[in-house]
Amino acid sequence: MPFSNSSELSPSFLLAGPPGLDGAHSWLPAALCSAYVLAVLANGAVLLAVRAEPGLQAPMHLFLCMLAAIDLALASATVPRTLCLYWLGSRRIGFGACLTQMFLIHALSAAESTVLLAMAADRYVAICHPLRHAAVLGGRATAAVGLLALARSVLFFLPLPLLLLPLPFCGPRRLSHSFCLHQDVMNLACANTTPSVVYGLTAILLVMGLDAVLICLSYLLILRAVLRLAAWRERLKVFSTCVTHICVVLAFYVPLIGLSVVHRFGKDLAPLVHIIMGNVYILVPAVLNPIIYGVRTKQIQRTILSLIRVTD
Repeated sequence: MPFSNSSELSPSFLLAGPPGLDGAHSWLPAALCSAYVLAVLANGAVLLAVRAEPGLQAPMHLFLCMLAAIDLALASATVPRTLCLYWLGSRRIGFGACLTQMFLIHALSAAESTVLLAMAADRYVAICHPLRHAAVLGGRATAAVGLLALARSVLFFLPLPLLLLPLPFCGPRRLSHSFCLHQDVMNLACANTTPSVVYGLTAILLVMGLDAVLICLSYLLILRAVLRLAAWRERLKVFSTCVTHICVVLAFYVPLIGLSVVHRFGKDLAPLVHIIMGNVYILVPAVLNPIIYGVRTKQIQRTILSLIRVTD
């Protein structure tokens, strides 16, 4: 029987947890907790390093700080609640809490996509128009990117929970992930969800889809500029400055595409696949981004090591 959201004092959903956590899948909460702790420590170290070292105040490093802050917020909006599910068996999440978590996940993902596009633009200007780099991407422009990422994510993804708010939902209201996603919650509605489907798809295409196209375009232009260089050694040296950002882009978009494919074509897959793909989507960028930049950027390495020595 469908119920109206106003007909219950506290309508709720049931989060998905893998069966048999005390047996075959008992490794999952430990792995999830370890990845979360690593993400917090690594991204926190990057934030402290950029703040402590004046030489790391370039636009690319400030964009990296934005990524670190977004990854910390995204992981903290989902993983602690998931650990409560695994360790305490707390599967029920209130309707308002679910919609809030859903908005945070999609809005923060949109903000991360915007920052990745800004980083691609930074690489394009630095390589193709190096003399204009300081003028085009100064401190004000970098701050404007942060404000744009925030405003864009809220503007496009705040309507998602608002469109779901008046809908009735069918019991038993079991989600397929250990956190709330728009498509997952929407599929439980016992009403016409066409407006929500159309708007959700439009928002994804206009944000993540458009960003992906523009990132690819920027690297095609960079590749064209690199191929104009005479020596192969110069080509490799210039393009190597983009390798780090390309890895970070892949760490964000590959799990996003994988999760979308599982939602679209994986209805017959085991529940564990949906749960793992959801956690991969949340935690892989948060864990890999600071590691990738830490390995590739010697100045960040040195600053973090010096901070560790000071605390010792």
